[in-house]
Amino acid sequence: MNSNNISARYLGQSCVEFDFNGSKVLLDPFVSFNPLAKGVDVQSLQPSYIFLSHGHQDHVADMLEIQKNSDATVAAIVETAAWVRREGVSEDKVIEFNFGGTLNLPFGKVKMVYALHTNSTPDGAFGGMPCGFIFFIGDKKIYFAGDTALTLEMKLLEDLALDWAFLPIGGHYTMDMYDAVKASKFVNCKQVVGIHYDTFPPISIDKEEAKKVFAAEGATLHLPDVGEILSL
Repeated sequence: MNSNNISARYLGQSCVEFDFNGSKVLLDPFVSFNPLAKGVDVQSLQPSYIFLSHGHQDHVADMLEIQKNSDATVAAIVETAAWVRREGVSEDKVIEFNFGGTLNLPFGKVKMVYALHTNSTPDGAFGGMPCGFIFFIGDKKIYFAGDTALTLEMKLLEDLALDWAFLPIGGHYTMDMYDAVKASKFVNCKQVVGIHYDTFPPISIDKEEAKKVFAAEGATLHLPDVGEILSL
């Protein structure tokens, strides 16, 4: 598979729209409730797949509307996938899987990996464990960490030779920029895209400081504006 046409459009918070050689894959849709993403038209989002790292509101708020508009298939860990079905998404449009599982999809492979966080769904139910994903697209490997603290489990990804890592950097609810630098070393990836920052006061960051922290360790931190597209 040609992996030369891969990009990511940052849509605020932890919401990322990947374009994998023409296939749109949306992660953690939280757009219409995010003031920083007011320039993004939710109605225009037409992914083929939606992946949820966990069920917290700031990662799933627009799932149902986008799914209805696009007829996307939604993939998540078992208990969060159960919430997706309770929201009215038909069984044939929900993929439940679990840690260690790898999906073989038309655009490539997706493996579920560990994340250290909590997980409940908006209806108050237990959402299972939070997770991250590794996307294998042609010869490219892209890690989307979801909401996580720094964890030694990340070292299990070290030998994959990841091309890109999408890491939370806002602190308070997830790891901060300093732990995220350690995470980049654990997963052996020098090209990092920051997520989960600036949306709420507790996770506001100094962007220039964050870039310096990464640069000091030989890594590059990308902080795209909302709506900006990065070629991967």
